[in-house]
Amino acid sequence: MNQKPIDIVVIPDATHPQRGQLHCGGHVFACVLGRNGVSPSKREGDGATPTGKFPLLRVFYREDRVATPLTALPTTPIAQDDGWCDAPEDPDYNHLVKMPYAASAENMWRDDALYDVVAVIGHNDHPVIDGAGSAIFLHVAPPDGEPTAGCVALDFVNLLSVLRLMTPSSVIDIHEPQR
Repeated sequence: MNQKPIDIVVIPDATHPQRGQLHCGGHVFACVLGRNGVSPSKREGDGATPTGKFPLLRVFYREDRVATPLTALPTTPIAQDDGWCDAPEDPDYNHLVKMPYAASAENMWRDDALYDVVAVIGHNDHPVIDGAGSAIFLHVAPPDGEPTAGCVALDFVNLLSVLRLMTPSSVIDIHEPQR
């Protein structure tokens, strides 16, 4: 039985570009975006969320804190030594790596709850272009509502709802703000 793809559409707020609405399966959720809003020309470290249409590849989760999320995407528990390489000059740039890692890498096993559930957004992955951005995820929003470093973030309960609605062919379409 073929499921109709449930796409995710992210629309930034024109007056507060670090915030937006995420539309999925007839539902609308508040979301948090990069500290510098969104950008069609994402660069490593620019604090912007990339615009465009991207596949959702896999879900990582902290099995010591949460149950396996219900989703059609592949799920993988995060290991204590998991990291994500964010060094543009490294051969493993924008890939999962093991910590400690010789080049710069973001720790996936965080003390806060932001990466308790993380869906990998397929940005800059086929092919990987040095410096075009790494570690772009759909993850848990900071409790204080602060913007992200370039990801899309939702309240924990809403993130789980979105993951349940996804199909294996779901994509996330991140728009530029409407003026």
